[in-house]
Amino acid sequence: MSSTTELDLAQYTEQLAQQARAASRKLVSANGNQKNAWLRRMTELIRERTPDLLAANERDIEQAPEYGLSEASIDRLRLTAARLEGIITALEEIMALPNPVGEVIDSNMRPNGLLVTRVRVPLGVVFFIYESRPNVTIDAAALCVKSGNAVILRGGKEAFHSNMAFYQLLQEGLRDVGLPEQAVQLVETTDREAVGHFLKLNKYIDVTIPRGGKGLIERVARDATMPVIKHFDGICHVYLDKTADPELSKRITVNSKCQRPGVCNAAECLLVHADVAETLLPEVAKALLDAGVELRCCPRSLELVGTGVPATEEDYGTEYGAKILSVKVVEDMDAAIEHIHQYGSGHTESIITTELAAAEKFTTEVDSAAVIVNASTRFNDGGEFGLGAEIGISTDKFHARGPCGLNELTSYKYVAHGAGQIRE
Repeated sequence: MSSTTELDLAQYTEQLAQQARAASRKLVSANGNQKNAWLRRMTELIRERTPDLLAANERDIEQAPEYGLSEASIDRLRLTAARLEGIITALEEIMALPNPVGEVIDSNMRPNGLLVTRVRVPLGVVFFIYESRPNVTIDAAALCVKSGNAVILRGGKEAFHSNMAFYQLLQEGLRDVGLPEQAVQLVETTDREAVGHFLKLNKYIDVTIPRGGKGLIERVARDATMPVIKHFDGICHVYLDKTADPELSKRITVNSKCQRPGVCNAAECLLVHADVAETLLPEVAKALLDAGVELRCCPRSLELVGTGVPATEEDYGTEYGAKILSVKVVEDMDAAIEHIHQYGSGHTESIITTELAAAEKFTTEVDSAAVIVNASTRFNDGGEFGLGAEIGISTDKFHARGPCGLNELTSYKYVAHGAGQIRE
């Protein structure tokens, strides 16, 4: 669909949603072997069609300047042979995970002999909106189908050719193994108004998951008529406690900020306990500066580091998505936790400490989707947490929190087995 009228869009979006609903009802009875056969077929097709996939991606890369994409955004958009192998690895990891559909979560036998079980079931139809990264097309489709959900994929226009190339393989794979083709559908119009139409279709769509910039997520959260799984910001912290090991502090802080500075689980703020700031902060700051990071410092940290930019109140609540890090010396752990709760987004926080009691206090009192001890914030990731892949990282508390994998794409229902019992 290259150009559309409002009526065309309304009809087109409702048709896709109706088809997804019908496919979801067929998909719910597909067994684990059939879904794994599809995942296996996808690994074969990606390997067979690597030249075609890279050629389609090159068309997107060539058009990237028209969309004003930053260098980091172009990097997220780019596919390589190695990244395609990474997608295949994710598919194999998802294949190895148990089929969640039909799992008995718990059960109990009532005094009257009624057996009550709680059974895992798919959510139904997922509308997934995402930007830039074409590998997400495969991850999202794989997770949704394995968890028994139909999915409508709405990728960004900057990745249109890559997404279409992947979509053709997804459809071919579904046909090859006898699963409903419309279990995975790609929105083939780049018209932004299509999203608004989908967000009204709560009759067919059970949940919307937006993955992208804050503006996109705010728009979806505001306009959706169905539940939304989301996070707005990734304002993540690394806190160096008074017993922090200097070498660990340097390695973890630099990795948290620099390994991929444009992603949501990259660190945006460094907090340092006042008792060790004089000795520890200059070492860590040098490692960050050597890695090309701009430091935005509180008065005390600026004094200790000797270089950097004075931090503003706004800096501490900013997700930079670049090699910029705010820095603050805090009086103690309580002050660090208070700072995180005031400025953080509930995404990911890491503490560097050698004291078990300090680690326990931090993990207990910090209210974020992931709290990490002596490791990089970059580990808050579906693949790294053993989920195979993720459809997003949620900072909500209902219905899912943290990386959303197979189980987070399911709900449950109660199934009760009786032998003629009636309510007195």
